[in-house]
Amino acid sequence: MTLRRDALRWSIGCFLVTAVILAYWLSWFVHRSLVASDTSAVYLGFERTFPAPDAWLASCLILGGIALRRRSSSAVLWLLMAAGAGGYLFAIDVAYDLQHGIWSKGGNGLVELLINVVTLVLSMAIARWTWVHRTGLLNGQQENA
Repeated sequence: MTLRRDALRWSIGCFLVTAVILAYWLSWFVHRSLVASDTSAVYLGFERTFPAPDAWLASCLILGGIALRRRSSSAVLWLLMAAGAGGYLFAIDVAYDLQHGIWSKGGNGLVELLINVVTLVLSMAIARWTWVHRTGLLNGQQENA
């Protein structure tokens, strides 16, 4: 597969992940019980700290996706920043979840576990793909790499 075609797929992925992040927060603010795994004040306070970091992650994904479409070398920057932001959010979320037994709190606890796993896997995949293809991305070639 050419880097150009692969980059197109990754850019679509960036936009889809951003849409999922937005859908999560829309659900949180409109019908919290769909996604909340706890109702304690501590949990709600913890979750209220995430919109800004998630907005940063979404911004990096959008800018990375746009840069991939434009064959801009800035894709490397934005994708690695997105991967780092996702990794950090994963670590913070898992630390809280482990300390407060969130994963064992029924269906929504399992949703939280799924979010954690997906966040880690996608962050690592973005970092790996970007690093492996950095030369082609930095050169704007997006041909075979």
